[in-house]
Amino acid sequence: MHQKDSHIYLSIQIVKIVSLCLCLGLLSACSTSPPRNTANACDIFTEKDDWYEASQDAFDKWGVPVHVQLAIIHQESRFKHDAKPPRDKLFWFIPWFRKSSAYGYAQVKDTTWDWYREKTGNRWADRDDYEDAVDFIGWYGNVTHRTLGISKWDAYNQYLAYHEGHGGFKRKTYKKKPWLMKVARKVDSNANRYRAQIGKCKDELESGWSLWPF
Repeated sequence: MHQKDSHIYLSIQIVKIVSLCLCLGLLSACSTSPPRNTANACDIFTEKDDWYEASQDAFDKWGVPVHVQLAIIHQESRFKHDAKPPRDKLFWFIPWFRKSSAYGYAQVKDTTWDWYREKTGNRWADRDDYEDAVDFIGWYGNVTHRTLGISKWDAYNQYLAYHEGHGGFKRKTYKKKPWLMKVARKVDSNANRYRAQIGKCKDELESGWSLWPF
């Protein structure tokens, strides 16, 4: 091979490698980016075509319905896989420590996530993985039901227990937080909307049909 030809060949290989890296980067970004329409369950599940199966599996396993799972995730992270609490500010403008160790779709703290992994044996679970996040929500909702007697379909009280913890809910700490009860009502409203939407596209979701025209 002549020197000129070798340079051309090398250039082509470099272009191929760069193109491949760009494609992989775009695929990764698409797979972790939030759904474009987080207000509609049908749109969420058709865009993220493996999420419905994951949510349904969590429902079959723990009994917390899909629409409640979605409403909690919507409130906690807006479906952002690597969501974190905002940082406090030192002297009102210097970024400081975060308010808690909460992370991921379900905004779970380190200690609570460790508890979940220990009790379920799901030791390789990641908070930024949707399947693991909905399994956690299902597991926690099931513990809430067994501990506090709250229906797994009761999005309002399930969210209050989710936010305050089981001990906090027993002590009714939410009574001193009108803002939190307002948020819980919003979660309940979103859950009802998601439930109605899923009812309209459930057959398509379960058959694997795509609602997108491309």
